[in-house]
Amino acid sequence: MNVQPADVPLPDSVASLIGAPTDIGAGTRGASMGPEALRVAGLKAALESHGMAVRDLGNLAGPTNPWLPPVEGYRHLAEVIAWNQAVHGAVYDELTAGHLPILLGGDHCLAIGSISAVARHCRRVGKKLRILWLDAHADFNTSVLTPSGNVHGMPMACLCGHGPEELTGLGGQCPAIQPRWVRQLGIRSVDPGEKRFVHEQGLEVFDMRYIDEMGIRHAMELALALLDDHTHLHVSFDVDFLDPEIAPGVGTTVPGGPTYREAQLCMEMIADTGLLASLDIMELNPALDVRNKTADLAVDLIESLFGKSTLMRARPAR
Repeated sequence: MNVQPADVPLPDSVASLIGAPTDIGAGTRGASMGPEALRVAGLKAALESHGMAVRDLGNLAGPTNPWLPPVEGYRHLAEVIAWNQAVHGAVYDELTAGHLPILLGGDHCLAIGSISAVARHCRRVGKKLRILWLDAHADFNTSVLTPSGNVHGMPMACLCGHGPEELTGLGGQCPAIQPRWVRQLGIRSVDPGEKRFVHEQGLEVFDMRYIDEMGIRHAMELALALLDDHTHLHVSFDVDFLDPEIAPGVGTTVPGGPTYREAQLCMEMIADTGLLASLDIMELNPALDVRNKTADLAVDLIESLFGKSTLMRARPAR
C-alpha cells in the first residue's frame, strides 16, 4: 500500500488568516483581542514551519459592541448579522481561490458566517461536508431556549435552520447544513431546553462522559469515520473545548475538559486524514489569560492539526 508521510504538506497549500476581532455574540468582553493574541503567539510562523504558504489578510471590519440587553431573545442581532456577512464573504472568497481559510475569532457566533460559506463552497464544487465541532458547549440554543440571548450559544442551531432568516439563509440556502454532517466533541455544558432540542435534531455528540468511558481515540475514530477524498473537513475549534486548567483564557470556562495529550491526539488524528480544508479558532480571550498561555497552547495544537508529530507517520493513500 502506498503511503504519504503525514507531516509532508500537500503541494501548493496556501492558508489564509482572517481576523474577526469582535465579541459581539458573547457575554464577556475580550474575545475581540483573540486574533492579535494568536498572531503574537506566532501562528503564521508555526504554520510556515510545516510547509504552508501563509497569507495574513489582516482583520475584518464590523460594528462595535454596544453591550445592550437582548431584544426578543437576541443580543446585538443587527451587529451579529453584519459581522457574519463579512466573515461569510471573506471565507467564501478564499475557498473560491483554492486557499485554506483560517478564521481567527472572535466569539463563536462567527461560525455561522464561516460554515455557511464552507457549505456554499461544497455545494458549488460537489463535495460532502463534515464538521468537527470541538467545544464545551453544543451551541444549539434558540431565541426561545436561550437563558442569555448571547448568539455565541446559537451558531449550530442557526446553521441547521433554527434562527433569524438573515443568519439561517446567509449562504443562499436554508438550512446551510444538516445535523448529520456534524460531530461534536468535548461537550459538557448544555442548557436544559437545549438538551432536548439537540436530542430531537439527532446531532451526534461525543460528550465528556463518552470520552471518559470510551477514550478520545475511539470518539475520534467514530467522528472521522466514512471520510473520503470527496469530503471537505471543517474544524470549528472553540478554545473552551480544553480543560481550563491548561486553557484559562476563555470567557466560558467549564471544568473537566480534554487534557493536553487528549487534545493533541484529536489534532493529530485530524491531520492524519489529510482532509482538513477550513478552520475556525474561536473564543480566545486574552483579557482572561495568563501571559498569553492559552494562545500559545492554541498555536501548539494548531501545529499538530497541520502535521507536527514526534516521529514521521505514514498516511494510507486513499
